[in-house]
Amino acid sequence: MIEIRTSTVSDGEFNRGVFATCDIKKGELIHEAPVIAYPNDQHQHIEKTLLADYAFEYGINHTAILLGYGMLFNHSYEPNATYEINFNNHTFDFYAYKDIKAGEEILINYNGDVDDKELLWFDQEEK
Repeated sequence: MIEIRTSTVSDGEFNRGVFATCDIKKGELIHEAPVIAYPNDQHQHIEKTLLADYAFEYGINHTAILLGYGMLFNHSYEPNATYEINFNNHTFDFYAYKDIKAGEEILINYNGDVDDKELLWFDQEEK
């Protein structure tokens, strides 16, 4: 259903993104990414590494590193996918927010809400 390919959206060292290998219908589960969670007071150590740009908020007191393809979805303020935190399963569950065509890159809004247009840390740095 999904694969990792070179992305034109990313300008990082690896330029990777998650792409659909088949058509995906709105609402369909795309990926369940297991989490490694840690207390927020330990995040200061992660901030010293490249992983800081890939960490997700995980509830009030924790931050999470996502496994699987979870950390490879690129950002868009006009995403075609969204995610929900599944605390019972300790996963981030990624769903199609709209129909996605085969070959299309799957994009999420890093703010967590598809309609949230608040500037992200990397957009603020560019200003």
